[in-house]
Amino acid sequence: MSPMNRTIALAAVSALALSACAAVGPEYQVPAAPKTTGYAMQGDTASKVPQLSDSAEAIGGWWRAFGSPDLDRVIGQALSDSPTLAQADAALTQAREAASAAKGGLQPEGNLAAFVQETKVNAAAFGFQGFPSPTIAQYSIGGNISYDLDLYGGRHRQLEDARAMAAAQGYRAKAAYLTLTGNVAMQAVQIATLRAQIAAVRSVIDEDQKNIDFIKKLEAGGAAAPAAQVSARAEMVQDQAQLPDLERQLAQARHALALLVGHAPADWTAPDFDLAALKLPASIPVELPSELVRRRPDILAAEADLHAATANIGVQAAKLYPDVKLNAGLTQTSLTPEKIFSYDFSGWNVGPSVNVPIFGRNALKAQQHAAEAAAKASLAQYQQTVLTAFTQVADVMQALASDDQAIAAQDQARQVAEADLKNTRFAYQNGGGNLLDVTQSERRLSETRQAYALAQGRRYADSVRLYVATAADWRQQQASN
Repeated sequence: MSPMNRTIALAAVSALALSACAAVGPEYQVPAAPKTTGYAMQGDTASKVPQLSDSAEAIGGWWRAFGSPDLDRVIGQALSDSPTLAQADAALTQAREAASAAKGGLQPEGNLAAFVQETKVNAAAFGFQGFPSPTIAQYSIGGNISYDLDLYGGRHRQLEDARAMAAAQGYRAKAAYLTLTGNVAMQAVQIATLRAQIAAVRSVIDEDQKNIDFIKKLEAGGAAAPAAQVSARAEMVQDQAQLPDLERQLAQARHALALLVGHAPADWTAPDFDLAALKLPASIPVELPSELVRRRPDILAAEADLHAATANIGVQAAKLYPDVKLNAGLTQTSLTPEKIFSYDFSGWNVGPSVNVPIFGRNALKAQQHAAEAAAKASLAQYQQTVLTAFTQVADVMQALASDDQAIAAQDQARQVAEADLKNTRFAYQNGGGNLLDVTQSERRLSETRQAYALAQGRRYADSVRLYVATAADWRQQQASN
């Protein structure tokens, strides 16, 4: 058999070996669905709301359940202008390009080279004393092709690793969308709650002013001493002192919303969100735990990280085995350009090459062991992410279970405080009470109105938290449909 035929035969045998050999390293197994069937701990009241379902489909953006055009508009602007989403999209593009590069590594590699150079031959160095040193021009063009047979699947594991990392980054991008929309909604609720608290304080200040006006009339008729007006003004000043801190919090909430939307506070104005303009969702279906792990992007990202770590074990294991490549090259070299493509000036080479690791195997084994440990860490991280998700859902469901009761209780307290103020003011104005009773009733009314606003805001905020905790991400649903 000629050398050329032996080379071709060897290449064919190597190709057959490629098809017969499996990639080294463990095959990735998708983690089993959790066996737990609920979220509430025994004795919790969270089972009252909401209902568990096999699928929690949302139509369009989940935030539309709150019935606020302002919220719809602001979230739309945030999705368009937020730098955090631009960063997430860029990271996703980077990961996908890395996967494409890894796929290219499975294809034959080739390059083309050409050069023209002049070489001066030192005649004296060859013993030709007295002879001139000639200058020789050399023209060369050629290329070579190399194909890694990947007998042990190292490159395929690299591709598997890169694709899993791209998938993980894709889920992180979806998590960024979900987190952003949730944060915008939370800030909108915070603004509405603070505005309601401020309105409650200002209503009490208006009541203080009514007391002052009434005392002035009494003073004019000689029925009240000047000290009474001083006391009434002191109460009003004390109530007014509550406003600066609430207004500071409101300004900070507006600024935070501008940041989420992707604008400087001076370049964007937050809407005046109002609790009365928001509506509570009629129901928020919550998926079973077995479905939630296939839906939440942070869980899916952790699962993809586990897949990548598992594939990396094979990448490191393949380094312990021979690397076999098929190589071929053709070069045309001539001293004159017109002869460079002549067959007489051709040179070629073809044949396999084998790279066998001999020294440094202990280091390679250590890298494999490190990859195995990293995979175990990724599995633990995945399990922790799942537990954290279940705990978040349990927490917010428990919170929602008590929110309605808290709102009802605070509403009743507010109504009682309003009636009490009405009665004490009537008694004071008709000589049957004193100013201290009136101011104390006003104080209680202010506190109950603020507490009622906080309870309402907490109910809206907990609803937002549940949407986010259950991954009500319309983008993910559209991608799966």
